[in-house]
Amino acid sequence: MNLEGLEMIAVLIVIVLFVKLLEQFGLIEAGLEDSVEDELEMATVRHRPEALELLEAQSKFTKKELQILYRGFKNECPSGVVNEETFKEIYSQFFPQGDSTTYAHFLFNAFDTDHNGAVSFEDFIKGLSILLRGTVQEKLNWAFNLYDINKDGFITKEEMLDIMKAIYDMMGKCTYPVLKEDAPRQHVETFFQKMDKNKDGVVTIDEFIESCQKDENIMRSMQLFENVI
Repeated sequence: MNLEGLEMIAVLIVIVLFVKLLEQFGLIEAGLEDSVEDELEMATVRHRPEALELLEAQSKFTKKELQILYRGFKNECPSGVVNEETFKEIYSQFFPQGDSTTYAHFLFNAFDTDHNGAVSFEDFIKGLSILLRGTVQEKLNWAFNLYDINKDGFITKEEMLDIMKAIYDMMGKCTYPVLKEDAPRQHVETFFQKMDKNKDGVVTIDEFIESCQKDENIMRSMQLFENVI
């Protein structure tokens, strides 16, 4: 991955990781057959997910797709929820040459919307629905929430630097040419030059979305994973 590729990963890596997660769960290759057994199992796990009909209404997946997704989720997470350590273990498998711990922490917090220390099947589905089937606006809203670490409605240079350092720790050893130690800070400066339109030192959701929508590469990449399941 070259320097420009690493700059773009700040928006795209969430989707890429979820495609890998789906591959691990075996969901991309799975069939779409109905299964009464799946529905019965959904009602008996320790953490009972919302009714299929409700999840279908709240997401952009069909009932059949939800059954398949649940089957894979249940196989990996028999308790019905994912804690942060499990999240870190999953992503460490995809980046064995780097350290994905910090980025997995940020990503887990973005999915743990009620901040109870666990990602349920419902949390997983709602996030996945946005990342794979959502509009560009929905995907960018989700990405902004990831980077807005303290959830105050602004992305600061410090927050973006934390994100970029986490990405560098995870991907830096896989880049060519190898990036310098100050690469994360350089990427933050580039990010703010593009997105901080009024130069007040923070990036708002409107600035973030407007800048991303003007970037042809980001817009094109938003469509890459819409049909993976």
